[in-house]
Amino acid sequence: MNVPAVEAERVSVRFGDHDALRGVSFAVPEGAFVALIGPNGAGKTTLLNVVLGLQRADRGTVRVFGHAPHALSADALGYIPQVKTLDRTFPGRALELVVTGIRRAWPWRVSAAERDAALAAMQRTGAARVADRAIAKLSGGELQRVYLARALVRSPKLLVLDEPGAGMDIAGEAEMHHILEDYRRARGATVLMITHDWEGARAHATHVLLMDRGLAAFGAPAEVAREERLLQVFGYAGHKAATHGGPHDG
Repeated sequence: MNVPAVEAERVSVRFGDHDALRGVSFAVPEGAFVALIGPNGAGKTTLLNVVLGLQRADRGTVRVFGHAPHALSADALGYIPQVKTLDRTFPGRALELVVTGIRRAWPWRVSAAERDAALAAMQRTGAARVADRAIAKLSGGELQRVYLARALVRSPKLLVLDEPGAGMDIAGEAEMHHILEDYRRARGATVLMITHDWEGARAHATHVLLMDRGLAAFGAPAEVAREERLLQVFGYAGHKAATHGGPHDG
């Protein structure tokens, strides 16, 4: 019997008087591409933080490849947070930022092997042309491509992405979905991605996790996107319900 890549059993998280998650349960098969959608405050980022081991659940359990999240090897995980803490005025180069995905620290000197690995990842994400550009000179879309390369540089088997298309134009976001899909197929990797781009999710995701603090639905995109479910969660149905939310998740 195959062990799910990510499995949650009745996970609940409470912040003061606020229920961020209420009894969320699901099982993600290995190699799936899961799009997490839901209105602002639905708990999407909180759920990813529990999966990553950054947030402890008040009740319930999460297992990643059969183990507690904190037991997951750093080499097995690629992560793009929603909020980047990097100071854009820091005098570093894009390639060096990608190498931090290898070292988990800023590389004051980059070895030839690290440069080769970083350039290969940047080539995959379309960021190789800005490898030696100062971080301060990158556009929002270019920075997202660099962060995606950083997430891929160790060839992880689990990618956790919190709105990785933020800052990209429509063409760039569509290309990002293709990059993730190609990587998933080539490596057999599992992808968990928060997105407001429902059309991209419908085209590329194998599963959709629709959230509203609790689990509203989990399954194939065509099943989860039924009009009555979107009406229940967003208050209205159709493409705009899932694509025009704000940039922040509670």
